Amino acid sequence: MKRLIQYFKDSYAEMKKIMWPTRDEVSSSTVVVLVSVVFFGVMLGVIDFLLANAIELLF
Repeated sequence: MKRLIQYFKDSYAEMKKIMWPTRDEVSSSTVVVLVSVVFFGVMLGVIDFLLANAIELLF
């Protein structure tokens, strides 16, 4: 039981050392991720469309 209590004490001490991101940092990171996902999704969609049309022309 002592080891379990010590584990939770150590975990709590480690959690205090963490530098949590600010709300602004989280917001800006979220925007970057969303823009990247949309950009690459559109890019892959265009490539897929072009390749599908190229294959259709060949066969």
